[in-house]
Amino acid sequence: MIETVLLLVDSGNRAFVNNLISIDNRAPRLQPGKPGARDRRYAIRYPFAVDAQLIELDSGTRTEGVTSDISLGGCFICTSKPLALSRRVRVLLSRKGLTVEGLAVVRVVKPRIGMGIEFLDLEQQYAESLARWIEQGRQRR
Repeated sequence: MIETVLLLVDSGNRAFVNNLISIDNRAPRLQPGKPGARDRRYAIRYPFAVDAQLIELDSGTRTEGVTSDISLGGCFICTSKPLALSRRVRVLLSRKGLTVEGLAVVRVVKPRIGMGIEFLDLEQQYAESLARWIEQGRQRR
């Protein structure tokens, strides 16, 4: 929507601003109390491919995939067989001799595409590997 807006300046002079674009009507509306995935994230994600193996803790179900992005808080894993929402998993990420292992929870599921996971517990040595990958992702931007 393109609008013309009248601006009043303190000196009493008037000025018109043309071609102001309002995106209020285009912005997606979230339901109160139901934040979107982006609203829950507390760390920036960077595009980065890492091999991923996950084991669902309750059932022992295994799945494999490749990350599309990573952050200090989690990652998205592309896989044709994502695990169910809210499942706790043991995750193993590996790339060029570095590994990250820890506990995570499935936060977002996109059938036949993949799942977003949030890291719950990573030991210090794995957090350092993760930080290296994130730095590599930052430099590629």
